[in-house]
Amino acid sequence: MNPADPLLRILACPLDKGPLTLLPAEDVLYNPRLHRRYPIIDGIPQLLPSSGEQVDESEHRRLTSHT
Repeated sequence: MNPADPLLRILACPLDKGPLTLLPAEDVLYNPRLHRRYPIIDGIPQLLPSSGEQVDESEHRRLTSHT
């Protein structure tokens, strides 16, 4: 998945329904509001609530410093 992919405009977090940020270096979609990241496996975003991973504050700062 790349930043120009039109799919990014319609993808939303399954928990708060808000937009997600693509972190291509990490190959994840990130929700900075909930501090949750969702993996992209073989180009397919895994957006089930159970697929998301909660990140701690230091990881959140690291991930948001990329944007």
